[in-house]
Amino acid sequence: MGIGKSPKIQLKTPAQIDAMRVAGLVVATTLATLAQHVKSGVTTGDLDAIARQCIADAGATPSFLGYHGFPAVICTSVNDEVVHGIPGSRTLVDGDLIKIDCGAIVDGWHGDAAISVPVGQVSAQVATLSQVTEASMWAGLAMARPGGRLTDISHAVEQATVAAGTYGIVADYGGHGIGTAMHMDPHILNYGAPGRGPKLEVGMALAIEPMATLGQADVVVGTDGWTVSTADGSVAAHWEHTVAITEHGPWVLTALDDVRL
Repeated sequence: MGIGKSPKIQLKTPAQIDAMRVAGLVVATTLATLAQHVKSGVTTGDLDAIARQCIADAGATPSFLGYHGFPAVICTSVNDEVVHGIPGSRTLVDGDLIKIDCGAIVDGWHGDAAISVPVGQVSAQVATLSQVTEASMWAGLAMARPGGRLTDISHAVEQATVAAGTYGIVADYGGHGIGTAMHMDPHILNYGAPGRGPKLEVGMALAIEPMATLGQADVVVGTDGWTVSTADGSVAAHWEHTVAITEHGPWVLTALDDVRL
């Protein structure tokens, strides 16, 4: 990616960022509701139905449903599944780690976030993996400040992950710009040297989403054409927030509370 601002990166006005916050709150509320329903015996399809109702009740539209043919409102990825899992008849059992990714549109503006939720009691290794991945997301979010460079975010995510132990950092998938579309420029790697890529500017909105594994970083796409799983079968974690770059610093648009870093 070249140095300097890319003309493809959408800059939002403060009013437009406020509008994105409305969409972000729909996502935050939906994910919080889903987390409360995650338990042994629940199917991923049950969770999709709950998400569909939550988003509809808020007067919003699901970002994912129909996106390039995706057949559901949320992505549900369990254990070795990293991202883009399709909800269905799979029943959750104690010890599973489910990743739930959700997007919503309000007045043409998107919000996008993901959480990793343990089902009952998970192993200490899996619990720590999720905690490390979430912490690396927050490290990246904290770097979404005007005057920095895009890979400052990537580097912060990588350093937080590496410092915590030996984890695989999924390289084939990463974060992205967001606004009037769910996926926009720039693509955000979860690793790399700092100080490179476009300059971070007030008005940018980014979805920062690290994915880490207990084993190797290699992934494969399943026969459904969507579900991304670890090649070695190791458990993966995924966390994501949408953040706006303001003159005062990062504003996390998909947090339930008003989080400004």
